[in-house]
Amino acid sequence: MVATTSTGRDGWSSRSAFILAAIGSAVGLGNLVRFPAEAGANGGGAFVLFYILCIVLIGLPVLLSETLIGRHGQAAAPESYRKVAEESGASKSWELVATLGVLSAFLVLSFYCVLGGWVLYYMYLFVADLIATGVSGPAFDGMSFEAVDALFPAMIANGPVTVVLNLIFLAITLFFVARGVSGGIEKVAVYLMPLFFVLLVGITIYSLIGGASQETFDYLFTFEPEKLTGEVMLAAVGQAFFSLSLGVAGMVTYGAYVSREVNLAGTSAIIGAADTSVALVAGLCIFPIVIAAGLTPNGGLGLMFQTLPHAFQEIPFGSLIGLAFFIMVGFAALTSSVALMEVPSAWVIDQFRLPRPAAVLLVTALAAVFGTLSALSTGMLSGFHPLGFLPMFEGLGFLDTLDTLTSKLTMPIGALFTAVFIGWIADKRLVDSENGLSGGLHYLWRFLVRWFCPLALLLILLGGIFPDRAAQLFAALGGGEVQSAEVVE
Repeated sequence: MVATTSTGRDGWSSRSAFILAAIGSAVGLGNLVRFPAEAGANGGGAFVLFYILCIVLIGLPVLLSETLIGRHGQAAAPESYRKVAEESGASKSWELVATLGVLSAFLVLSFYCVLGGWVLYYMYLFVADLIATGVSGPAFDGMSFEAVDALFPAMIANGPVTVVLNLIFLAITLFFVARGVSGGIEKVAVYLMPLFFVLLVGITIYSLIGGASQETFDYLFTFEPEKLTGEVMLAAVGQAFFSLSLGVAGMVTYGAYVSREVNLAGTSAIIGAADTSVALVAGLCIFPIVIAAGLTPNGGLGLMFQTLPHAFQEIPFGSLIGLAFFIMVGFAALTSSVALMEVPSAWVIDQFRLPRPAAVLLVTALAAVFGTLSALSTGMLSGFHPLGFLPMFEGLGFLDTLDTLTSKLTMPIGALFTAVFIGWIADKRLVDSENGLSGGLHYLWRFLVRWFCPLALLLILLGGIFPDRAAQLFAALGGGEVQSAEVVE
């Protein structure tokens, strides 16, 4: 059955389909590898508690704001902003906020699929290893620590391989987005997200039974408030913001396909809870086997592509567990890339009246160009620093430049102005008719989106551009030099 919205557009077939698609959009590589390491290194339970507080007080209000704009507009993100602005008697220029979000989504898509290609490569490695060594043995049996460690740098330095992998991942993403909302995007979420959760729970149970479970609980959840410095607080605020994929107009776009019967406040709470739960469970999935192998559970891509393969060398069924893990990561990466591609594709469809397949193909072709430059930036184009003349981008290759540009500038700016737009500009009755809140929760949400969220988002922006000044602002909260919270979406 093909679902349609009130305007006759292709839409989600059910509330659960929308929730799964939105969770798939939010859950990505950052949930799986960065949050657990941040929690363990920065106060354990104190960091987790503060992070959850940030999700509730910042992430959910902005998430609901983006979704209600989309549902009211029933169009691509810029058109939805313009409709809300016009009905509120405000300038149509507010659509530029969404246009910035569309640009952010496109730029993130272009390098995110490069990372997705890396995941495909490691799936291939573990399939080959499983065939060579069998099911029950450890991964990469007979290979030295140094040889396994060298797999990742060798791969990213191989330009032809990374370019081809990027194009393959882009093509997979294109296949689902070109089939439409109910025929493609919904299908990938409805089928892959339950499989993702099954794999996550299964690997976590194996990891807790056979790994260093007690040490992991101590690492992640020991309450150490003295470690909750101003630097750590800003990292938690940034992690909460990026974890929900805010600022890329994704929830505005997905919200446009939601029926009027769906309560947006309730669904936003479910999305936020699921996203946070994945981040917490990921630590219990990864760290027991990492700690048991005597390895340091550092965050970032090094944890996924170097530390974990070493850990799989030390456990029974290492090849099988490693393959299951990277399949799980691949599912998360694909549902996120599908959401990212839909944002500019929906804009092209509305702006140029192109049929969906042509619009998606155009977006994919442009993303392939940017993605090729990103793929080569870790190898033959490593000396190319496109914005190196600016201090903020000094020494950064093409991929890292796009990552920094979006995570430190365009995404926080987009989310900041979204909060301002909903809190101060949009018609109050229009907003209240869409948000699904009542009573005390309604007044709390309005206070947060008008006052608290803009301030917090401004601090995230300031922490990215002027970390020293952000450190001064957070000195009263614990002091310490503040670093920007860079995360992989």
